[in-house]
Amino acid sequence: MASVDTGGGEEKKGKPKKQTLRVDFTPMVDMNMLLITFFMFCTTLSKPQIMDIAMPTDEKLTKEDEVKVKDSKSVTLLLGDDNKVYYYTGIPDYTDYTTLKETNYSPEGLRALLLERNKDVVDQMRELRHEKYVTNKKMSDDVFKERSREIKGVKDGQVVVIKPTSESTYKNLVDALDEMQICSIDKYAIVDMTEGDQYLLENLKTKGAYGAEAAPPKQ
Repeated sequence: MASVDTGGGEEKKGKPKKQTLRVDFTPMVDMNMLLITFFMFCTTLSKPQIMDIAMPTDEKLTKEDEVKVKDSKSVTLLLGDDNKVYYYTGIPDYTDYTTLKETNYSPEGLRALLLERNKDVVDQMRELRHEKYVTNKKMSDDVFKERSREIKGVKDGQVVVIKPTSESTYKNLVDALDEMQICSIDKYAIVDMTEGDQYLLENLKTKGAYGAEAAPPKQ
């Protein structure tokens, strides 16, 4: 048992007798063990969040591996400078500079666009969350994740291609990826800019003047 003895030593004549004071540190040991256990438990729970990102590959796909995407179900995002986002749906029309639209990262901008285009999946996910957290609170996390994958993984679901420009920032990319999770978009990929994408950007910024001088890329 840990203790501290503060006794005054030998008693001298003419002086009051000093009492012996003993301080027990045993409760402090118990408290330290509880604190260590608490911090170890919290550290175990603080796991890093992981986001799955589909990156382009150099391997050529076979015809069996190729998946055709409907033009109405695909949108391409070009992350520009000054927190601007440019987008086009399906295959762009290089002869019309208005085929590329401009928006931003606000809830009324990119998020509103993706929520509208992915409305069916978003509605189903909202109903599933209501079922788990309100109607059926006993639903396990595994069941919730499995049903979420089934809803988001529908064949004709929304597909988003993200193309950062050299003027965009790392934060712009993170914000775009966050919107994929918020808007329940399961199919998305980060791809490099192409010559055609750069043409669309320049043509939009000049309101068609760039296209009048430069030949449009081959589709």
